[in-house]
Amino acid sequence: MPNKITYVDVDDTLIRTAGTKRIPIPNVVQYVREQVEAGVSLYCWSSGGAEYAKEVAEELGIAQLFVTFLPKPSVMIDDQRPDEWRYLRVVHPNEVG
Repeated sequence: MPNKITYVDVDDTLIRTAGTKRIPIPNVVQYVREQVEAGVSLYCWSSGGAEYAKEVAEELGIAQLFVTFLPKPSVMIDDQRPDEWRYLRVVHPNEVG
């Protein structure tokens, strides 16, 4: 298997939002920490954009765990659909921890 790379979403994954309040999802934050300890390279992304993703990670005290911050793509150009990728695994936040 190639180097492990994981993309981590922000909304409803790292945090939940109630009005203007951001509420951390502790089991996912802990899982992110454990993944880094296991040698996984992490990228944080959000449909809200790279700056938003970085801002939230900083608020959670985990920004240093990510290689970089990205906007979530709206188009992907690839010869394979993601469901055909050999090593891709989608993990719902409720499945971690």
